Amino acid sequence: MTFLIPVLVQTPAHSTVASALSYRFDRRLAPGTLVRVPLGSRELLGIVWEGDARVPDESVDLKSIAAVLDGLAPLAAPWRALVAFAARYYQRAAGEVALAALPPQLRGLDTRQLERRLSRKPAAAEAPTSTTAAPEPTPEQAQALRDLAAADGTFLLFGSTGSGKTEVYLRAVAALLEARPGAQALVMVPEINLTPQLEARFRARFGESAVVSLHSGMTNPQRLKSWLAAHSGQARIVLGTRMAVFASMPGLGLIVVDEEHDPSYKQQEGARYSARDLAVWRGRNEGVRVILGSATPSLESWHLARPATADDPGGRYLRLDMPNRVGAGSLPRVRLVNMEQQQRGTVFAPALLEAMRERIARGEQSLVLLNRRGYAPVLACGDCDWKSECPHCSAFRVFHKVDRTLRCHHCGFTERVPRACPSCGNLDIAPVGRGTERLEELLAERLADTLRPDGTPVRIARIDADTTRLRGALESQLAQVHAGDVDVLVGTQMVAKGHDFRRMTLVAAINPDGALFSSDFRAPERLFALLMQAGGRAGRDAAHGEASEMWVQTFHPTHPLFANLRKHDYPGFAATQIEERRSAGLPPCAAQALVRAEARSQDIAQQFLRAARQAAVEAGLEADGAVVAFDAVPMSLQRVADVERAQMLLESQGRPALQRYLAAWQPLLHAVRARPEHKGLIRWAIDVDPLSI
Repeated sequence: MTFLIPVLVQTPAHSTVASALSYRFDRRLAPGTLVRVPLGSRELLGIVWEGDARVPDESVDLKSIAAVLDGLAPLAAPWRALVAFAARYYQRAAGEVALAALPPQLRGLDTRQLERRLSRKPAAAEAPTSTTAAPEPTPEQAQALRDLAAADGTFLLFGSTGSGKTEVYLRAVAALLEARPGAQALVMVPEINLTPQLEARFRARFGESAVVSLHSGMTNPQRLKSWLAAHSGQARIVLGTRMAVFASMPGLGLIVVDEEHDPSYKQQEGARYSARDLAVWRGRNEGVRVILGSATPSLESWHLARPATADDPGGRYLRLDMPNRVGAGSLPRVRLVNMEQQQRGTVFAPALLEAMRERIARGEQSLVLLNRRGYAPVLACGDCDWKSECPHCSAFRVFHKVDRTLRCHHCGFTERVPRACPSCGNLDIAPVGRGTERLEELLAERLADTLRPDGTPVRIARIDADTTRLRGALESQLAQVHAGDVDVLVGTQMVAKGHDFRRMTLVAAINPDGALFSSDFRAPERLFALLMQAGGRAGRDAAHGEASEMWVQTFHPTHPLFANLRKHDYPGFAATQIEERRSAGLPPCAAQALVRAEARSQDIAQQFLRAARQAAVEAGLEADGAVVAFDAVPMSLQRVADVERAQMLLESQGRPALQRYLAAWQPLLHAVRARPEHKGLIRWAIDVDPLSI
């Protein structure tokens, strides 16, 4: 007897084949079973899916399933529900989402290779045991844990930097594992560089065999090993970045999303999902608690955690407050330096340099934050106004002095620095603006006569994407900072969050003004979070807390954002921002989606978007006015790698209305894409809940 089996396979992005394909097999297979199936001339990994297979036309000769991967337990119903929701909400094919969520190496294994891989029996799972003594919880931590235990749902753990949010995570996980044999916890962090230190704390508390990591910095065999440990239930705790939200965890009982405000949780390629939002949905669907932790929550989460009032039923999340630092540590005093009062061309105010010298002499550390790597953003000619533009992008190539290159940070195009201006031959071409590399060099000059307490010269280090390219480089550099071998650390935002620098007493933000007047309505939120997080690196040790400072060099010291920063007043800042967004009809008080198009010319990209909009109008999708579609415009970074990019914004006061619009629009977009006049279109994509416009 032959059965028709629905199977999800990984189809190309925006393929018209969005649902499961039908295959023949000699027996029924449980949904979630992994199989090998032929597709065209290839054999691919597939997942048996829900529902009845489509009955084909009699003239269609259906192919048969090539093999069943019986060695692995089927992917559970909650996991399949998560994939189905993500595909539906973010407007992608279910097969694309489901197969991308599996380890790359698993997708390439046949049955024999998988059997060999599974035959390597892992060590028997041990009951998680503490290998280090847990510190006594503070009153705020104890109250947060009591509130967690007393209710279900999603919690926003709003704790200042240094308040001990990680200890709350550790104790919440411990309580789960003690209460439920076989339970599992998922702990997510926004970036790979935050994983090792958190992993070390969890391994110290729960033992080596209980914890595995999942992130893109691992090799394919490592990722497969961790995934198998989670899927089998052997790994009791999974630590990972955004991809870990799709980890197969049959015993899932708790989800933690640390630094939940971080934009890194939003995938920017392929299925543009928000791992934080999917974590909340997964927790609600599986009936498990979700803890969102941050000192500077996203305005979306803050709004959903608002308390009830007479006029407002409040949000769906429960807010847990931990405003004080552990021990006697205090938040740094914020000092604003008005750069209008400094000499023209000043990079470091004299008072700031003197404050650094004092700290170096006392054996303390300083952090200088500039969110721009490289030596200078632009190399320019003073005679003909030539600038180091990228020939393939609508952006400038950045000057990197270490290897004497001009490098585009968007497409990667790199050239040696020319000896003379390529336009007029002038030999006097010079850097304009400053990057972290140039700040490091300038500090070495300004602080050359400053000595450490032992009489040795000052030590300055830089951590950014350029200095951490090699595997293990970041860990090595951070270890030097923690050991006290660095006096002044220059870095980008990668060192501004999550790190516990015990000797850090001064943080300086150099020229953060660009985000104050950005066209992106989220720019002030991101800047405030970055400055609050960066300032939180200072004064974490009780011995230096009172003397810790954050210096901000700005040309706009009276801006309201800095008034909130000086008071460390996130609630005040958030209230102002949400009111502004409510008045303007922007998230979190509205829902948005972007449709982006990429083509060889801007005209073709915009023509496709206009035609797609017209198709929606003709289909009556905008008849009720619930969704507003704006005109097609070039993206802010219009050209990348010789590809022109355009976008169209959709807004709605309600998320359900926007979802109905997008679901009905999908087939129209495919139809418009197939028209001959749009042959020059390279690709298009829908971005639901975009973070940048």
